Amino acid sequence: QVHLVESGGGLVQPGGSLRLSCAASGSLLGIAAMGWYRQAPGKQRELVARITRAGDTNYADSVKGRFTISSDNAKNMVSLQMGSLKAEDTAVYYCYVDFPKRGYWGQGTQVTVSS
Repeated sequence: QVHLVESGGGLVQPGGSLRLSCAASGSLLGIAAMGWYRQAPGKQRELVARITRAGDTNYADSVKGRFTISSDNAKNMVSLQMGSLKAEDTAVYYCYVDFPKRGYWGQGTQVTVSS
């Protein structure tokens, strides 16, 4: 079993920054990648950013140049540095850990961008 704990969500003004972190514990042998998804009200969950164990990254077009994903493989942690935040970034952000045969989700953390 894998357990994910997210932290760092909250309320931030447009243009501001926020950092999300996720710590994974449990049976972690074989992790292929870690990442962040988000789901806004009335919308489907979408990939925000993903990083493989080798350090390869990919981002949603909407966040390129504003968000940076990083990981600490030794600590099984993944972080998302978010900058130049916009109202449309408001969503519940979910940490995700990807194994060859299945993935695991965190409980989600709310990010609200509003003045």
